[in-house]
Amino acid sequence: MRLSTRGRYAVMAMVEMAARQGKLDAEACCRAQPVSLSEISAAQQLSLAYLEQIFAKLRRAGLVSSARGPGGGYRLGRPAATIAVADIVSAVDENVCTIRCEDGGPGCVDGQKCRTHDLWAELDEHIRLFFTHMTLDDVVEGRVLGRALPPRRAHEGSRP
Repeated sequence: MRLSTRGRYAVMAMVEMAARQGKLDAEACCRAQPVSLSEISAAQQLSLAYLEQIFAKLRRAGLVSSARGPGGGYRLGRPAATIAVADIVSAVDENVCTIRCEDGGPGCVDGQKCRTHDLWAELDEHIRLFFTHMTLDDVVEGRVLGRALPPRRAHEGSRP
């Protein structure tokens, strides 16, 4: 699986901001102290110029709001418990895909679906579900480890 730096940096920056702002309800998010991109950049050792590009996309998606002027920066657009990692990855136009071919495309190998296609497609679905059910609050509060569950068996007679 390959998740680009854009997707990873977006998640890292949002987690940093959520940790700094603490647990807030929807109303308090609007009044929270803004966090500057330079603070996030320094704390996470991320490029400030790259963060500016990422936060423009996060703002358009409604995941953050901006505050201008002295002491300005960004605030979470809604409570951390309601922002899924999948929302962040999607907002920065990140496509997490392990499959070499595309749906509707000519196929994996010589125009045909390869034998491992379904394996990679299923892995993509597990990643999507994991990111969908993992929130910023989960990451900030350390509720990540142990969340990946083994797949259910398709039928009772399967061997372990």
